Amino acid sequence: MLAACVWAQSAGSDIGHGAASIGTGAAKGAGNLAKGAGMGALDLVTLHPIDAAASAGKGAVLAGKDVTVGTAKGTGKIGRGIGKAIKKLF
Repeated sequence: MLAACVWAQSAGSDIGHGAASIGTGAAKGAGNLAKGAGMGALDLVTLHPIDAAASAGKGAVLAGKDVTVGTAKGTGKIGRGIGKAIKKLF
């Protein structure tokens, strides 16, 4: 029983971790988007237009995935924190 109390997080902690997950997902997405754009520009300069389009597309897809995963995880954590806060009120 004591271990369960040690590992339990407060509502504020859950909400904070949720916001951090959303921010992390957005940051990773921006990084992948920039990486794809950079690789695409490099491929375009070296006269590889097909590879340039593929690199830019891959960066955009990875960015979308990272933002989606971060948002989903963060929203779930925030929802859990709000649920805990409401539970404490009643």
